[in-house]
Amino acid sequence: MWSILKVFILQVLGILFVGAFHSQARVHDHTFVIEETPYTRLCSTKNILTVNGVFPGPTLHVHKGDTIIVDVYNKGNYNITIHWHGVKQPRYPWSDGPEYITQCPIQPGAKFRQKVIFSTEEGTLWWHAHSEWWRATVHGAIIIYPKKGTSYPFPLPHAEVPIILGEWWKAEILEIYNETLQTGGAPNVSDAFAINGQPGDLYPCSKPETFKLTVEYGKTYLLRLINAAVQEILFFAIAKHNVTVVGADGSYTKPLEASYIAIGPGQTFDVLLKANEQPDRYYMAARVYSGPTAVAFDNTTTTAIVQYSGNYTPSSPPSLPYLPYYNDTNAEVRFTRSLKSLADENHPIEVPINITTELFFVISVNTFPCPNNSCEGPNGTRLATSINNISFVNPSIDILQAYYYHVNGVFGTRFPDFPPLIFNFTAEYLPLYLETPKRGTKVKILDYNTTVEIVFQGTNLVGGNDHPMHLHGYSFFVVGSGLGNFDKDKDPLGYNLVDPPLHNTIVVPLNGWTTIRFKADNPGVWFLHCHFDRHMTWGMDMAFVVKNGEGLEAHIMPPPPDMPPC
Repeated sequence: MWSILKVFILQVLGILFVGAFHSQARVHDHTFVIEETPYTRLCSTKNILTVNGVFPGPTLHVHKGDTIIVDVYNKGNYNITIHWHGVKQPRYPWSDGPEYITQCPIQPGAKFRQKVIFSTEEGTLWWHAHSEWWRATVHGAIIIYPKKGTSYPFPLPHAEVPIILGEWWKAEILEIYNETLQTGGAPNVSDAFAINGQPGDLYPCSKPETFKLTVEYGKTYLLRLINAAVQEILFFAIAKHNVTVVGADGSYTKPLEASYIAIGPGQTFDVLLKANEQPDRYYMAARVYSGPTAVAFDNTTTTAIVQYSGNYTPSSPPSLPYLPYYNDTNAEVRFTRSLKSLADENHPIEVPINITTELFFVISVNTFPCPNNSCEGPNGTRLATSINNISFVNPSIDILQAYYYHVNGVFGTRFPDFPPLIFNFTAEYLPLYLETPKRGTKVKILDYNTTVEIVFQGTNLVGGNDHPMHLHGYSFFVVGSGLGNFDKDKDPLGYNLVDPPLHNTIVVPLNGWTTIRFKADNPGVWFLHCHFDRHMTWGMDMAFVVKNGEGLEAHIMPPPPDMPPC
């Protein structure tokens, strides 16, 4: 109790220091009202949690370098937080949003005034709830235009359209979440996928509301593609049309022509669609990529319609696109490895070369034993996940406040740089004793301006899985990836240190590895986790504490006066 009271007292004292910060520049104000709203999908109606009564939620439009204020009013019945996915929030982690990492939740009836600071991001990002699995319906797009006076590094499109891929359950998402925690088993798969909130023609009671994009022959359209699905990586394509990828995760890429997109949950892509086919109606479609054979998944396909304007007799039904098969790992890896940063004179990059902190993070699906084998995981166990054999446990107050106000006993500071055991991570058969991790709430401390390399190594424990890993507060360069076990002598020789893609979320392939690099120049507490929400809930998380540098411009800014109480 004294720790919580101490945080509150110091928060109040912090009000004295935030006045200058809040008056630095003109900002744009927005209001988000979290509320329950009835929605009908798949022949039935239920209340879902929304922002401002709409699903998907409102799109935020900003320019590079803007700052906005979002007043979040929680008029729902549940605790909630909002995360600005991919927004680095330089020196200001207070509004980042992950529950019990940078804040305690906004309680029903309460309000939190969140300052969102844009810096180097340009392109498409998104926002979503970051507590329980509420992001299933609490999410929306963020469009970041170039700074005024500058332009896209490609011809101006005729129009631009957010394309948000999501999941829909007939049951309440809180029921799915609670049942998963109670049983220890895998969550029930979704009943449908959706494009801009609509499942599409192939589902019951859905055809009239299918999302339609009307295009003019010869015009080019910028699709801002977002995977807001809670649990799945998706393949996406448009029948008889290739697209050109020009951006990923709020950063420009070299133009990449593609017949399909592989997009992990949390990822965004900017893609150009040229309307140059015979005028007709064509399906855009998305369905699951799921590498592991033992993991259940929703095998349905969501569709929307690209329809040309003008007079013609449309095909009935529209053409469906080719999508790689559900378990085509090579197709997922091939697309991901084809991406490269634009890296031109107007968009230079600086890849860290001299690495000062080398980390090797083994990411695993795990199990915990249950009394009398009473849980619904393999052999009566409880499913879990871990990084370096530590399954993360949320603290009772958030890590950021505990760090900033020097509250002891909330987290440990010795997150391991390497796993406790080295074994054949991707072997077909692995001994059962490797499956059980340790529980803990630990962070890795980084000095300011440290250059960091993380090798993520997947394992075949409990059947293995792909892992879309997301780092808050930073974008990182993906310098290498591969299948099998990472070879520290051979694999770095193939790193791309010239034009690697810049991401905030990257899919580590099934039984494979991925190497990322970043410079720790953003002080604060920053969450790292798998963006499959079940894996995040089960413990595939940790946090970095990046210390202050020299001078005020390298220090965490003071907190706002209305941080939600714990």
